[in-house]
Amino acid sequence: MNEKLASIIDHTLLKPDATRIEIDKLLEEAIEYGFASVCVNPYWVTYCRDQVKETNVQVCTVIGFPLGATMTETKVFEAKQAVANGATEVDMVINIGELKAKQDDFVQKDIRAVVEAVQGKALTKVIIETALLTDVEKKRACQLAKAAQAGFVKTSTGFSGGGASVADIKLMREAVGPDMGIKASGGVRDFEIARDMIDAGATRIGASAGIKIVQAAK
Repeated sequence: MNEKLASIIDHTLLKPDATRIEIDKLLEEAIEYGFASVCVNPYWVTYCRDQVKETNVQVCTVIGFPLGATMTETKVFEAKQAVANGATEVDMVINIGELKAKQDDFVQKDIRAVVEAVQGKALTKVIIETALLTDVEKKRACQLAKAAQAGFVKTSTGFSGGGASVADIKLMREAVGPDMGIKASGGVRDFEIARDMIDAGATRIGASAGIKIVQAAK
């Protein structure tokens, strides 16, 4: 159980004051436990790529993070740069204000531009920031991400005061159907929460507590 669980965890360190020593620890842990990826800020992508190249650990980074309010062109540049530097997964933040303003065409095009920028090179996960949305908006965001052909929808950045909930994962699963990936991120701090997220429909877990989760699964 713990090996299978480890293989769907993105071992995450996105705090702005992360040091090289902390990144090295993250990498060592990801390799030791067999986590799906290390999820780091774009600056660290090349360094992480070089450390995990002989392993199955992927390098995941974030785009338009954490606000989602950069220009589409900026997100595309960031995504292309991340892939050139060795990222194989990109977690992009939607334009939350435009979603709330019902500018659905723009939101879908914003996502699609990033998907196309990395197509064939990296998996795109779309952060909808559930803490800032109504249930109706969450559903719309998920459907727009699916229409834009993203690989995953993801709950949260962890920077907007709320994280993943079982109710949100269930709602997201209903919105996207059985085949699209769903990443529960933000506040997944122990095995019980992780298990509940998976039972609700999550296929990936983003957490800084990955080791604690996997050890408890034993």
